[in-house]
Amino acid sequence: MTTLVLSPTTLPWTSGELTRVGNTPLVRLRNITQGLPPAVEVWAKCEWANPSGSVKDRPAAAILAQAFGTSALTGRTFLDSTSGNMGIAYATLAAPLGLPLHLAIPANASAERLSILRALGATLTLTDPTEGSDGARLVAAEMAARQPDRFFYADQYNHPANWRAHYDSTGPEVVRQTGGRLTHFVAGLGTTGTVTGAGRYLHRHAPDTRVVAVEPATPLHGLEGLKHLPSSPVPGIFDPTVVDETIAVETEQAYEMCRRLAREDGLLVGVSAGAAAVAALRVAAAVERGLIVVLFPDSGLKYLGHEMWSRP
Repeated sequence: MTTLVLSPTTLPWTSGELTRVGNTPLVRLRNITQGLPPAVEVWAKCEWANPSGSVKDRPAAAILAQAFGTSALTGRTFLDSTSGNMGIAYATLAAPLGLPLHLAIPANASAERLSILRALGATLTLTDPTEGSDGARLVAAEMAARQPDRFFYADQYNHPANWRAHYDSTGPEVVRQTGGRLTHFVAGLGTTGTVTGAGRYLHRHAPDTRVVAVEPATPLHGLEGLKHLPSSPVPGIFDPTVVDETIAVETEQAYEMCRRLAREDGLLVGVSAGAAAVAALRVAAAVERGLIVVLFPDSGLKYLGHEMWSRP
């Protein structure tokens, strides 16, 4: 069993949440893969099985663990920017510690995400919705610069524990769960921690595996949690050398795929998972045999008010 390596001597969790981070299940996609060659399998890694409901529990736990290994948090509020899921992960894991948490988040984040964060006790600074996650990141950095004695700024886009969490857990898990038969790993680009960390592990320990990154097709898009890197500030943790292929996905294609996954395979997923599934099916259509694992970052429960569900 693969777990995140966290020191119990420096990390005073008492809720047991950390024992449930990682080791998320693989589910084979069957109905939406009809028509593929029999030797091609597509499996989804269901990250909503993590305690807070998303893949972000992995880097959040690792970043918090590293902070608790120093005196950096003493008398300070933990601060970071988020588009939603990372903030929820921080809040879920910080609550049992009584750790003050402040998050900069775009004001147009889904109502469900904002409600969850407030319910978990996070203090929120709502940022310009037109500036997206990059704008929230700038606001958090400015807050930390103005009041360095008040805030401990994690900066998930530059924190090495972000990608390392996926090197230590996500990569080993997909190799173990597929019995070493993995041929392709497909994941979206947001903070880039998943692709960088899992990609580094796979290139080192399963070198025949192709790492496929997924990004929005255009700078202006509706794929919450994903970044169009050609037009965005590139996260400091990103390692482009681990990416064997990048697939661009249109917003409407991802929305349609979310509906298909729900209605054909019974998987209620978020929009970034829909985009990743589109890319995975493109990969699957181009090979005669293979085992493709596509990472689904979260479920669709935080998107039930989204317009995509009102369409046929």
